[in-house]
Amino acid sequence: MLWTASGPYRKRPFGKEAELEEAIREVSADLFGPNRIYLDVKKKIGSKTKSNIPDGYLIDLSSAKQPVLRVVENELARHDPLRHVAVQIIEFSLAFENAPYRVKGVVKNALLADDEAMAKCESYAKANNFENVDVLLDRMIHEGEFAALVVIDDLQDKLDSVLSRKFKFGVEVLTLSRYVNPSGENIYAFEPFLSDVVQVDTKSGADGHVDVSDLDTVVVPAQDEGFKQVFLGENRWYKVRIHGSMIPKLKHVAVYRTAPTSAITHVAPISSIEPWQDTDKKVINFAEPAEKIGPIKLVPKGKIKAPQGLRYTSYERLMNAKTLDKAF
Repeated sequence: MLWTASGPYRKRPFGKEAELEEAIREVSADLFGPNRIYLDVKKKIGSKTKSNIPDGYLIDLSSAKQPVLRVVENELARHDPLRHVAVQIIEFSLAFENAPYRVKGVVKNALLADDEAMAKCESYAKANNFENVDVLLDRMIHEGEFAALVVIDDLQDKLDSVLSRKFKFGVEVLTLSRYVNPSGENIYAFEPFLSDVVQVDTKSGADGHVDVSDLDTVVVPAQDEGFKQVFLGENRWYKVRIHGSMIPKLKHVAVYRTAPTSAITHVAPISSIEPWQDTDKKVINFAEPAEKIGPIKLVPKGKIKAPQGLRYTSYERLMNAKTLDKAF
């Protein structure tokens, strides 16, 4: 239950997938965030003999270097999502590989039917040296790697674990839950898409200075006991939540040691990131023991606060930084 001054709201699962899709359309601007376009279009993709129908597409223009097209699959938790979602994603990925022109046609027609979405793509193309939207779509579909996004009403630990094991490409899972009050008014609970990947500068309100496509290093906070016993002693770090779409990108893991050290002091190359037991958390396995760097110190009253959870950056930026303000 969620309590508000105007009364309590109780969780009400979506009865039909269409209800979930209506909620996604209603909250799409905040669910997916700025510089992303949700196309609510259901059209067949794939070959003439083997085709599938995604629930939609997400055009991700948050990176100036690497625009991404994600296939969206909307699912209800009560519909045995483990089997259904995994099969759908495999078939979508095959359609991208075998019939990219069909995928491009579906996406382009959806943009032509949406003036605002087309205008955003044209503006992005012009600002980032793409000749036109056609060339932009070619970059995402013909040259880019396949990516998928699952929106589900109730996240199951096994779903994220299975998707991590089955696919080498990034699969992101978002949870969108509905709550209703006695008057029938709805509110929705969700964590915005990749909201913690590029942090916002609390002083300027601007996004971080690292382009999303350059993010290849994750920084984990650790107290001295865990740092010595696990990070150094076991050459791994576990029970962490990492976005599915970030896993294929990550090459290094660094550690921020909490007070009194208050600095990033070691970094290690990553050999693998795997599910942690039967949960939605992960274990990061090192390719070799961590090496000492820095220290890259916390700046008192600086713009970057002491990390309380995972932070992402680029390895190049990290190795050139002297303080946390320069590391992110």
